[in-house]
Amino acid sequence: MTSPTIAPPKPDIQIEVTPDQDSEVALDPPHRVLLHNDDFTPYNFVVNVLRSVFEFSWPRAVAVTQTAHVRGIAYVGTYPLEDAKYRVGQAHALARAEGYPLTLTIEPED
Repeated sequence: MTSPTIAPPKPDIQIEVTPDQDSEVALDPPHRVLLHNDDFTPYNFVVNVLRSVFEFSWPRAVAVTQTAHVRGIAYVGTYPLEDAKYRVGQAHALARAEGYPLTLTIEPED
């Protein structure tokens, strides 16, 4: 007969780690996304990119596209930096796949 296996004792210490939401905000500061007008990207294409990538409603996408068309630049929204980079990258990829020079830029929120 073999002797029973004895498990090592479990430590009494319990550590609870909760993410600090403030540190996430500090690491990923808000940035503004801006849409620039160009003479080649079709108006409806821009509206559809704003709807699909930035999840805008139809009226909001049209309003932002119209503002860029008339003024040359339009405010799209403020996002955490990584989210802004991701969305702008998606929009640029969609445009480049169709051969359009659609340009969105990111700048720090003041």
